[in-house]
Amino acid sequence: MNRPQGICMAHRDRLRDPAYRLGIGNDLHRLAPGRQLILGGVRIPFEKGPVGHSDGDALAHAICDALLGAAALGDIGRHFPDTSPKWKNASSLLFLRHVRRLLDQAGYAILNIDSTIGLERPKVAPHIPRMQKKLAATLGLRPHQVSIKAKTGEGVDAVGRGEAVRADAIALIERSAKS
Repeated sequence: MNRPQGICMAHRDRLRDPAYRLGIGNDLHRLAPGRQLILGGVRIPFEKGPVGHSDGDALAHAICDALLGAAALGDIGRHFPDTSPKWKNASSLLFLRHVRRLLDQAGYAILNIDSTIGLERPKVAPHIPRMQKKLAATLGLRPHQVSIKAKTGEGVDAVGRGEAVRADAIALIERSAKS
């Protein structure tokens, strides 16, 4: 078998099945009048909210995709299809709970999540501590393991024009000792 000089078998095995894995997720939803604005499981008073099959929580959706991607378990659409009546108007926190169970079954623990919300208005910063607590509790984490930042769109693109909300997330997971 050809193998590069200097790479021992144990190191090669760690490369094939690394202890730590990263995943990236993002989500974008149009905003429309008459919908509740829910981000990170927190209802934020505003005249518009995300259009979606579920509650449209773009932050929770981005985190789901980051976690699923890190564990190579597909994406949010595979697990929570928008054609299923089961998920119609469902809280996206239910999605996160289910994703956590999938990670547990696959033998992974969540180390931390870093995320960014893009929303022109309303201001999200005052709601971030509640979002951190709610997301951490849902995922079985401590609030300091969930980072949330907020940005405006600076008047550019659908976010900047107030037509959409965007969220991006990255998750770090590790293989559990029992795996």
